Amino acid sequence: MVRVAGLREQVREGIQQKDTAALLPSQQLEKINRRAGKIVARQNKCWRKLQQALSGSDINVLKVKSLSDIQTGGLRDIFERLILPLLTPLAVDPAHPFPFIPNLGFGIALSLEKAGGDPLFGLITVPHGVPRMIEIQMDGKSKNYVLIEDVLQTFAPSIYPDFDVTESGVFRITRDSGIAIDERAEDLVRHFENLLKERRRGRVIRLEVDKKMPLKLRGFLVASFDCADEKIEKTADVLGLRDIAELVKSGKSEHLFPPFKARFPERIREFDGECLPAIAAKDILVHHPYEAFEVVIQFLQQAARDPNVVAIKQTLYRTSEDSPIVQALIDAAEAGKNVTALVELKARFDEASNLRWARDLERAGVQVVYGFVGYKTHAKVSLVIRQEQGELKTYTHLGTGNYHAVNAKIYTDLALFTADKAMGEDVGKIFNFVTSYNEPKDLKKLSIAPLSLRETLESHIDREIAFAKVGQPAHIWAKMNALVDPVMIEKLYEASQAGVKIDLVVRGICCLRPNVVGMSENIRVKSIIGRFLEHSRIVCFGNGAALPSDQALVFFSSADWMPRNLNRRIETLVPVECPSVHNQVLDQIMMANLLDSTNSWELQSTGRYVRVQAKDGGSSFSAHEYFMENPSLSGRGAALDVSAPAQLEDANLPASQIFEPKLVG
Repeated sequence: MVRVAGLREQVREGIQQKDTAALLPSQQLEKINRRAGKIVARQNKCWRKLQQALSGSDINVLKVKSLSDIQTGGLRDIFERLILPLLTPLAVDPAHPFPFIPNLGFGIALSLEKAGGDPLFGLITVPHGVPRMIEIQMDGKSKNYVLIEDVLQTFAPSIYPDFDVTESGVFRITRDSGIAIDERAEDLVRHFENLLKERRRGRVIRLEVDKKMPLKLRGFLVASFDCADEKIEKTADVLGLRDIAELVKSGKSEHLFPPFKARFPERIREFDGECLPAIAAKDILVHHPYEAFEVVIQFLQQAARDPNVVAIKQTLYRTSEDSPIVQALIDAAEAGKNVTALVELKARFDEASNLRWARDLERAGVQVVYGFVGYKTHAKVSLVIRQEQGELKTYTHLGTGNYHAVNAKIYTDLALFTADKAMGEDVGKIFNFVTSYNEPKDLKKLSIAPLSLRETLESHIDREIAFAKVGQPAHIWAKMNALVDPVMIEKLYEASQAGVKIDLVVRGICCLRPNVVGMSENIRVKSIIGRFLEHSRIVCFGNGAALPSDQALVFFSSADWMPRNLNRRIETLVPVECPSVHNQVLDQIMMANLLDSTNSWELQSTGRYVRVQAKDGGSSFSAHEYFMENPSLSGRGAALDVSAPAQLEDANLPASQIFEPKLVG
């Protein structure tokens, strides 16, 4: 919807600029189309296997033509009562022009004929509110479904009773959802409102049709969507395959993840549930989703109610509907506190909700700043300033994830609460940088992009290179969502060639090739895909010792190692100094990620991932299960003495000795 759409626009405009792989936009699209075709073929294979497995558990996705007359009659009753009233079938002619269909909209196209009349094309789009899977009653044991598009094609003759339906086919579209932001606009908010209206009508850059779509109907759709230059996808068994998630509600308990309730840090309970006194006593690191996001919400809610809190400053990149974070800021402003909210308008696909929140905040008296000209503000920072004994004391929250209560239940993220004075001063300078362009010159602890974060990472890698060259232990562990930045990749190659041992956990895109002789044989890359979405960013440097070690330098960050994060966003790199937090991040979180053999895939030098299995047939280890069952360190307080987390075995072994890849499937 964005990157491919951008490439297609370059091709249409005749732009011949090559990328870093020396490929023209047209050549990039050709490679993307080939790869996408392979992905669709694999999805088809997975879907067929999944249908067989579901059938063995009495969950069936059936074809309408396989139903008995009685079952078809029952389906017709459901269709006429619950679906037909929501449909708007069209016969497309000069009086009934082709309608607007929103992004990711789908439906069926039909060829219609009427005695004595000209042939017509018909169109039935599936509106919001109509389920993709229609449940039908067959027997008491099984759950049985048919797809909505199959139902529409079956009952099309009754939808168009005055016509003969001669042909039909299913289609789905994807629209260009990129927006060109002019940050010099006189009114940036109104500019965004206009851009979001334009996005709805973005050009169709992908048309998917079912395998049986007749050529005449396909031509009708291509002409109607004006997408003759686009590649038409016609190989998927099911269009919009993600909608099969509706089947999850049918699963038996053994097919679902066991219920999990996040813990609340006991150390805050020891302070009668009051966050600020607990933070003043010692730093607390909250590990979402294993520890509840409610602690972040309560931190702000309590600050809003506290008569001694005089100011709250907050970044908002993404947040949830009915956000308790936004409501806490509104409550604080209405209580007379000085509240500043940095709302990032450029958070892709959250622009509309962020605009709405910004309006609500402004009405309550919050001072709202709309991002930063030229940069996105991606840092996750909250600052509470409290009057204590005639002095101003800061309480700071720094995180790797968004202030999004729903995502915090499935994303793994870190959230540090600290009353460290230097850290609070640094965060205050970051807010001043964004609100007034006063570039911070003397940050004591934090590094920020685009000013110093990249340089800080490079300098620490250089130190590990120097250790390796004099024969001292040199080791780097890093965890992130994406590793794309070419400068950072070259720096890691340089470190590998110098003898630095590097273990990377990269959930998503990784442009580095590990285990290449003479270039990266000291680098290993794995990805963890499991119950939760890995989202935290962590980097650990041995600092002259083998990892893990109390001597290690440990950081967490809001930034992935991508050009956009390091060059064009406001991001934070946070040092971990509190001993219990240091141990939690290094010995518990990072070690568990490296030990994991249940949810891990290892990247080969060829660019292919292979499934990791426990070495020598040993029992597998799941990082996600470990964190669900074992409390983290810094939030335990006195409870840690009687209920410490289970020690990770083989903690002193390098990751290469803990698991080995085994090709499966």
